Amino acid sequence: MKVFDQKHIKNIVLLGSTKSGKTTLAETMMFEAGLINRRGKVEEENSVSDYHEIEHQRHSSVYSTLLHTEWRDYKINILDTPGIDDFVGEVVSSVRAADTCLLMVNAQTGVEVGDELVWQQIERFKKPTIFIVNQLDHPKADFEFSVESIFDTFGRNAVLMQYPLQPGQGFHQIIDLLKMVMYVFPEEGGRPEKRPIPEAEQERANDLHNALVEKAAENDERLMDLYFEKGNLEEDELREGLRIGMTNHDVFPIFCLSAKQNMGSGRLMGFIDNVAPASADLKPEPLTDGGELNYDLNGDPTLFFFKTINEPFLGKVSYFKVIAGKITTDQELYNPTTETTERLGQLYIVDGKKRHNVDELVAGDIGVVVKLKHTYTNHTLCLKGKNTILEPITFPEERLRVHIWSESKDENEKLGEALREIALEDPTVRVEFSNELKQLILSAQGDLHLETIKWKLKENYNLSVIWEMPRIPYRETIQRPAEATYRHKKQSGGAGQFGEVLLKIDPYFEGMPEPSKDLHVRHKEEIDLPWGGKLLFYNCIVGGAIDARFVPSIKKGVMEKMEEGPITGSYVRDVRVLVMDGKMHSVDSNDISFKIAGAKAFSSAFAQASPKILEPIYLVEITVPDHQMGDVMTEVQSRRGMILGMNPEDDHQIITTQIPQSELGDFSTSLKSITQGRAQFHWEFQDYQPLPANLQEEMVREATKLMEA
Repeated sequence: MKVFDQKHIKNIVLLGSTKSGKTTLAETMMFEAGLINRRGKVEEENSVSDYHEIEHQRHSSVYSTLLHTEWRDYKINILDTPGIDDFVGEVVSSVRAADTCLLMVNAQTGVEVGDELVWQQIERFKKPTIFIVNQLDHPKADFEFSVESIFDTFGRNAVLMQYPLQPGQGFHQIIDLLKMVMYVFPEEGGRPEKRPIPEAEQERANDLHNALVEKAAENDERLMDLYFEKGNLEEDELREGLRIGMTNHDVFPIFCLSAKQNMGSGRLMGFIDNVAPASADLKPEPLTDGGELNYDLNGDPTLFFFKTINEPFLGKVSYFKVIAGKITTDQELYNPTTETTERLGQLYIVDGKKRHNVDELVAGDIGVVVKLKHTYTNHTLCLKGKNTILEPITFPEERLRVHIWSESKDENEKLGEALREIALEDPTVRVEFSNELKQLILSAQGDLHLETIKWKLKENYNLSVIWEMPRIPYRETIQRPAEATYRHKKQSGGAGQFGEVLLKIDPYFEGMPEPSKDLHVRHKEEIDLPWGGKLLFYNCIVGGAIDARFVPSIKKGVMEKMEEGPITGSYVRDVRVLVMDGKMHSVDSNDISFKIAGAKAFSSAFAQASPKILEPIYLVEITVPDHQMGDVMTEVQSRRGMILGMNPEDDHQIITTQIPQSELGDFSTSLKSITQGRAQFHWEFQDYQPLPANLQEEMVREATKLMEA
C-alpha cells in the first residue's frame, strides 16, 4: 500500500438523516478513485459500507463503517455513519475520530430533524464542516429551499461554493464559485467538462463569488488586507482563507451533487484534498491530566481507540487513530487504563469488511487491529512509562430501560455475559443486575436500538430474549408513632425458643427531638441505610428485662424486615425504633428467638403507623423547540409531572420538571413521537416522595394478592 505523509491524510465523516445518501456517496467516492469497479447499492445489499447482515435486512446503516479512497496523491479516510438517532453512539465516536464532517442534506426535504441532532455533536467537538446538498437529480429536488433551510438552521456562516443549473430530472450542470467555471457532466456521470459560466448566470455567480471571497477574507488579517487592496483574492488565497475559517469552526462551505449519478463527487474530493484541514492542522487532543497532545509525526507513538466491534469468525476488531508518532507491525505498546501491554500484530486499513495489510501508520491516520486482549473503546496505547491517556469520548446517557431475561431460564447467565460483551462494543448500552429488584436491567437509546440488540443476541449468541419495563424501586415509611408487642414461643422437645419484645416506632426526620426523658436510653445507634434514609435504633430496656446480649438480635430482625417491607416488600426507610421492654427465659431464650420477635413486633407496629409508600422522583430537563413546548408540557403533566421552570436558549426552551420514575418507562418514545425527534432530555434521580393515596391503595391490593397467591 502507498505510504502518505500526515499532511496528505484527510479523515472525513459522512453525517445526516437516513436516506440522505451517505453510503451512496462513499460508494461513489471509491468508484471515482478507481478503488472499486462497480458501485454497489444499499437496496441491492452489495455496498462496501453496509456489509453487516442486519444492515442488509434493514436496508440502512446500523454501524459506522471505515473506508478509504485515494484522490490525486491524497488519502481520504471515510467514516460512513447511521442516520437514525438510536445509533448515536456510532456517530459520536466517528465525529471524534474525524477531521472534517460532511453533513448531507437531502435536496427533496432540506434540513431534517436528524441533521439538527447530528449538528449537536458537530458543535460539541467544534469540527470543521462541509454541507452537501445531495440528490439534485431527484424530480422533487429544491436547491434554493434546501440552502435556505441550512441558513435558517445553522446560521449565515454557511457559504455557497457551488449551485446547480436546473436541479431535478436532467440535472447535469454545476456552477463552481471558487473556480468560477461551469461543470457539465455526461449522462452517465463521472469526469465533467469545464465550460465558461453562461452569460445569463454571470451576474448571480459574481455576486455569490464576492460573498465567498468576503467570507474567506474575514478569517485572516493578511487576507483581509489583500482583499481591500485588490478587491478580490486569488484561488490559492481563497483556499487558505476557507481552510482557516473551517479550522476555526467559522466557515461551512456548501457543495451540491448527485451521489447516485456521480455528478460533483470528484470536485468535492478535490476540495477535501486541498482545503479541508488535516489532523495536524487542528487543535491538540486533550489529555485526562489537563495537558494536550499534538499530532506530531516525531512524537512518541500514541493511539486512541474510538470503536470496538465483534465480527463473526474474526473476533474483536479495534479501530484506532494514530495521535502521535509512527506505529509498525508487531509493535508493543502500553495501556495505562488496564495497566497491560498489548502487541499490535498485523496492522490494517479497511474498506468495510475488506482488510488491507500495511506495515506502518503515521500520526493522523486511522487503522484497525484485531484480537487485542485488554483494550477497548476510549483506551489509549502509548510507550510504557509515559502513562498518556487521552480524554475519553462522553457517550449519551440511556433513554430507555428494560428488564431483560432469556426465554430459557438456564441461559440467563449466558445472557448476562453476552450483554456485557455487547456493552463493551457499544458504550451507549449499559447492563446491570439490580439486587433490589432482582432483575437484569438493559439500558439503550430507543426501541430500534433494543431491537438491534435482540437481533445480535439471537444471531451471534443463539439467545432468545423477552423484556418488559423494570419494576420500580419503591420505599416504605410511616406517618405516625405506634407500639407493638410480640412473643415468640416455640416448644418442640428439648430446648425451646422464647423471646418477647415491646417496641415503639416513630417517623424519622432530620433534627427530630430525642425521646422523652421518661425513657431510659441506654444506647443509641444511627444507621445510614444502603438504600437511602436512616434507621435510629434505641435500647431503652431497664431492669434487665432482656439481657443486653440479645439486643443486637432484635436489631437484626428489624433490619431484615426493613429490607423487605411489611406492605409491598420494598425497602423501609426513615424510622426510629425504641426497644422499651420484653421478657426472656433463662433456658429457652436465644438469638434467633429475639430476632424473630423483633421482626414481628416491627411489622405489627408498622401496620398501625399509617404506612406510606414512597416513589422515586426524577429531575428531567427537556430541551424542546419553542413551537413544540406546549405539546411537551401537556405530555409531562399527563405523567404526573410537575413543571419547575422554563429557560429560553436560542429558539429552544429548556423545561425543568419532576416526573415519577413509574411514568418514565416509555417517555423517550413518546417524546420522540410528539416532537419528531427534535426534543432531547436528561434525567437523574432526585428523591423519594409519597405516592398518591389512590395509587397506594391499588398497589397494596396488588401486593396482598401476590402474598396470598
